[in-house]
Amino acid sequence: MNRKDRKRVRLGDVVQFNPSESISRNNFAKKVTMDKLQPNCRDISDYETSTFAGGAKFRNGDTIMARITPCLENGKTARVSFLNDSEVAFGSTEFIVLRASNNLTDSLFVYYLAISPYFRDIAIKSMVGSSGRQRVQQSVLENLEVNLPPLAEQRKIASILSALDDKIELNRRINDNLTAQSCCSTSSTDSSPDIRRGKSVSRS
Repeated sequence: MNRKDRKRVRLGDVVQFNPSESISRNNFAKKVTMDKLQPNCRDISDYETSTFAGGAKFRNGDTIMARITPCLENGKTARVSFLNDSEVAFGSTEFIVLRASNNLTDSLFVYYLAISPYFRDIAIKSMVGSSGRQRVQQSVLENLEVNLPPLAEQRKIASILSALDDKIELNRRINDNLTAQSCCSTSSTDSSPDIRRGKSVSRS
C-alpha cells in the first residue's frame, strides 16, 4: 500500500454527514434507540418498530455514532446492515449519521475511520455543553483533514478489519450458546418428591 497515493482531504467533502432522508410523520418504521447500540460492536443486533416522530434517519451502509457524553466515550458507534434494500430507518436524535460518497469512500472504511482512536479523540475533544450533557461539534468533524487512501485500498483495509470483527462476533455467539446450554443443563436437574419429608430431592 503506497502512502504517496493518499490525498489530504476535508472529511466533509468525502463523507456525507446526516444525509437527507424522508420518512412520513406517523408512518411505522424500524427504530434504533441509543440503548440498542452495544459498546465497541460493529453490528446492530436489535431494533423496534415505531411511528416516526423525528430523529436521525439512515440506510444500510451508514455509520451511526453517538454524539453525546458518555455514550460516545463508551464506544457507541455502529454500522447499519439489518435493513431491506432502499429501506430507511430512524433513531435517536443524539446520533450523527455518516455515509460514504460514491466513488470517493467505502462505507465499511468510513465505519472503521469513525471508530479509530484518531477520529474518536478529536470527536471527544470537540464536545461542548453543560457537564453530563456535552455533545460533539459536527462542524469539527466535517472540517477534519485526513489522508484518504484510494478507493481500492480503502476496500482492502476495510475487508481485513471486517474479517477480524466477523471472527469476534462468531466467538461471542459461540460463548453465548455455551452459556445458554450451561444454564439449561443446570435448570433441568432431575428432582423427585420426598414424601416422608415433604421436600424435593435432587438427583444429578
